[in-house]
Order: sequence, then structure tokens, then C-alpha cells
Amino acid sequence: MNTTAKQFHAGFTLVEAVIVIAITGIVAAVVAVFIRAPVQGYFDSAARAELTDVADTALRRMTRDIRLALPNSIRIGSDGSGNQYIEFLITELGGRYLDESDNPGPGSNILDFSTPSLKFDVIGPPPVVVAGNYVVVYNLGPGMNPADAYQGGNRALVSSVLGNTITLASNPFAAQSPSMRSPGRRFQVVTTPVTYGCINNTLTRYWGYPISAAQSSPPAGSTSALLATQVTGCAFSYANLSNIRSGLVGVSLTLQRNGESITLFQQAHVDNTP
Repeated sequence: MNTTAKQFHAGFTLVEAVIVIAITGIVAAVVAVFIRAPVQGYFDSAARAELTDVADTALRRMTRDIRLALPNSIRIGSDGSGNQYIEFLITELGGRYLDESDNPGPGSNILDFSTPSLKFDVIGPPPVVVAGNYVVVYNLGPGMNPADAYQGGNRALVSSVLGNTITLASNPFAAQSPSMRSPGRRFQVVTTPVTYGCINNTLTRYWGYPISAAQSSPPAGSTSALLATQVTGCAFSYANLSNIRSGLVGVSLTLQRNGESITLFQQAHVDNTP
């Protein structure tokens, strides 16, 4: 007796496929709801970290320069558009000049505040000063002429340096009225002004421009470097603590990007002993 075996080929029906797709979609939607918040939190955290890094780097650069400011040379300004800027004179070094009260020997050169002598000797190791630098003595700050380095009454251009002797292009100290000698017979060497400006939602550093009695931003003839963009808030403050010969500069910086915003505040101490 012959038996015929029938083979049956089974597969998914259309209804079964639709049900599987629907269930898979529901599971995927549920999973997406739970993982969306952690993923979004990661991207938000990365964006805030990037903003913080940009702001922190800019503030560190600013405070490093501010600590090198010539005593009493910091000045803050703003314009009618809400842009703010802070300016100061960068010092390279300081030293002690030979004064007539030191009882100098023959052939010595004192920094003369009575006659327009162009040479003076530095007490101590030979100074690292080059032609084109400025020597500033007893700076008391803006509006305190002749002790205002921006006005030039206590600032002399260096012509040349030989050993411990500095030769000036001119001697403005002899023209002072009254004479503004340093009680400690100290001097500072200035290279260039520096301005930090929060202008049009950017933070920019300007340098290499001529020293001017009037403050302006951006300063004409300057070299500039962009430190931060998307700056939505910027504020500079300066407290001159004259009773203790020091000052405190405060800088607040707010950056905003892709819906994320961070604000950093930093202070820098400056020595205002002239």
C-alpha cells in the first residue's frame, strides 16, 4: 500500500508581520522615552563644558595680563552701545634708579629731576631693557598729571642701554611741576598698552598700539586676537584700594550657545605701589 506524504510549507502571514512591526514600534518608542533624557543630558553637559572651557581660558588670559599691569594704570570704559573695555599698561620689569641721595661716586649717573640729563644708572643687576621701551617713575594714575603715564609726564622713551646705564630719548622728569620722585627710588619698564574689549558679542584682546591719553576701543593701530564669541554678558569692575596700595579687578563673562548659557566671575589683585 503506497502512502503519499504531503509536505506543508509554513511562513508568516501578513497579519502576523503587521503585529510584529507594531509591537517592535511600541517597544522602540518606550525605550526612546527612557533614553532620550540621558542622551540629551550628555549633549547638554558637553555643550556647557565647552562653553566653560572657552570662558575659563579667556579669564585666565586676562587675569595673567592684569597682574602685570603698571601700578595705577587700569582704566575702564564703555560706549553708548553697551560695549565695555578695560585698558592697562603692561610692565616687563622694575628696578631701582640711582638717586642723588645715594651719594653717588664720580662718573655715576643719577636720574635727574632738576636738569634734563638723559642717562641714569640702575642699582643691581643689568636691566633687560631695550630701545623702544618706556621708563615710568611714580605712576599715580589717570588724571594725576604729571604722575600719569598715559599723559607722559612721568614716562620716558628708552634710547639705548649699556650695562647698568639707561639712556633716554628725553627727560620729562626734569619738567615736572611739582617734582614727582619715587619715595623708594623705583621705576617700571613699560612695553605696550593692552585692551580687552567686549564688543559686538565678542571678547577681543588688543595690543601693540601707541600709548594715548584718551581711552578708546577698539584702539587704532592695534593688533588683535579673538578670545571668545557669542558673549551675551560682560562686565568689568575696578576697586582702587588706595589706603593699602592695591587694587582688585573683577571680570564677569557670560557665554551662550545652542540654548546653553554659563557665567563665570573672576577677580585679580593688582599691586598699585608706584
